[in-house]
Amino acid sequence: MRKVSVTFVALFFSLALFAAGTQAQQDKSKRPSPPAKASVDLGGGKSVAVDYSSPRAKGRKIYGELVPYGQVWRAGANEATTLVTTGDIVIGGKPVPAGTYTVFAIPDKDKWTLVISKATGEWGTDYPGPDKDLARVDMKVSTLPSPVENFTISFGKTGSGATMNIDWDTTRASVPITGK
Repeated sequence: MRKVSVTFVALFFSLALFAAGTQAQQDKSKRPSPPAKASVDLGGGKSVAVDYSSPRAKGRKIYGELVPYGQVWRAGANEATTLVTTGDIVIGGKPVPAGTYTVFAIPDKDKWTLVISKATGEWGTDYPGPDKDLARVDMKVSTLPSPVENFTISFGKTGSGATMNIDWDTTRASVPITGK
């Protein structure tokens, strides 16, 4: 009888943990800034994936107000944006070894800086500081033909790799990525 009780209790706790995890995932999808993902296969067993939360513009002025110029920004919402690469790559001319990183950005009117941090697990606004930076990379800034409501990170394939694009409002910031 004791074995049956122990088994029942263990099963009950397992189901409770599973339900809690499932509920947490469902709650994330109902956020005003829901989770989003982007990935690209660079070939040769190398890929890049980005997990982020996608805020909405909702009629707000984005850059220069909601997202101040010249300040480190979490490049999304909620939890910090993560970048995972399965192989050694080059982002904007800087080597990035295979691994998991946190991505921040420093937007400006004419130029952005992508910050790749070795620290992981931060809540979105908790920039760990420049001593944790793996690299800072210049990004090209361009104007989109029409406003983008949902903050979006995407990859476009190129002949030698890919371009990572950050689009929101009427701004696109982009940086090239290649296999090393």
